[in-house]
Amino acid sequence: MRTPEWQKSSYCQEGEACVHVAATAETVHLTESADPAGVILSAGSDAFAALLHALKREYS
Repeated sequence: MRTPEWQKSSYCQEGEACVHVAATAETVHLTESADPAGVILSAGSDAFAALLHALKREYS
């Protein structure tokens, strides 16, 4: 398995309260910048799109 190429969220502020995202052809991975090797949330692209839609609806 390839090591994911992590990118910092564009919504990240200064400090360590950031989300990092990595994607493969089939899966999106999320982790917290304070512990990037710790807990990793993985979801298929459809599930990730549904998560983003729900978050945008909740926080907009």
